[in-house]
Amino acid sequence: MKRLAFIVSLFSVLLVASYTFASVDEAAISKNVDMIVAGIEGGQDIQEIKADAYQPYAFVMEPDGKMLVHPSLMGESLAEKAPPVYEALMQATPEGVWVEYEWQGKVKHTYAKKTKDNLIVGSGY
Repeated sequence: MKRLAFIVSLFSVLLVASYTFASVDEAAISKNVDMIVAGIEGGQDIQEIKADAYQPYAFVMEPDGKMLVHPSLMGESLAEKAPPVYEALMQATPEGVWVEYEWQGKVKHTYAKKTKDNLIVGSGY
């Protein structure tokens, strides 16, 4: 009986762990951001980038916090709307970096990368 309980417990832990890891594909998120940055640096018009074309959505932000691409905050200042998020995203580098911050009681993870013109492109969960 103890062995059966152990096997059931182990199976439950593995199932939860596999669901957690399967539901977040950090490699795909960073690849999307890298592709957007490459497009911008290659001359793509930012107006052509659609935030919802990516899962999860992607965004492009000016260094002052103005959102150029975002599903609901386009044209608004992230620095004013969500200062903790803005401050975390300012850690972006030209190589790309994962940043972690708390927003509305939840821990968030965002891959953020700077373009040559210091725009910040990101996506996360």
